Amino acid sequence: MKRVLIVTLLLLAANAYADGPYPSTSIYRLPAVLTNQAGVAHGLDVYNGHPVLVTMFYGSCRHTCPLLIETIRAVERAAPNARDLRVLMISIDPDRDTVAALARISRERRIDTSRWTLARTDAQTVRKIAAALDIQYKQTADGEFNHSSVVSVLTPRGEIAQQSSTLGKADQSLVAALRSLPHL
Repeated sequence: MKRVLIVTLLLLAANAYADGPYPSTSIYRLPAVLTNQAGVAHGLDVYNGHPVLVTMFYGSCRHTCPLLIETIRAVERAAPNARDLRVLMISIDPDRDTVAALARISRERRIDTSRWTLARTDAQTVRKIAAALDIQYKQTADGEFNHSSVVSVLTPRGEIAQQSSTLGKADQSLVAALRSLPHL
């Protein structure tokens, strides 16, 4: 009887991870290599175990993207678990948003890089991440970008818990989603 129980438990454990350590809806399953403002390369799963606010932006934007930063700061101030919270902003303009450009933006915007990451990746991976986050973008003839301004709350396992297009203030649906996440 004891042997049957052990075999059953082993089979259950194996089935729990049949698709890998993350749920099928987790963006951490995307094979993405991001490079942050310090030049350090990492996968999306580096945020595993933390709630994450994630969006996409481009550094030369003068209007919406700076407002995205302020919006995320507002959500961060209202979040109940701000010390555990991580912020990930992924560039949709990898040609211009070099590591040096991301570092400059971090300094100019006084971004807390201990919890915030400005990141870049190749154009193909940008498209995959944008699709996973339901963010649409298109480069215009003048080199700028039209893009949706979506901030997503990711669970500690990389699943989208809530999304918002509200800019300029803390969307209470994002704050509520952060509040409802399990504490690890």
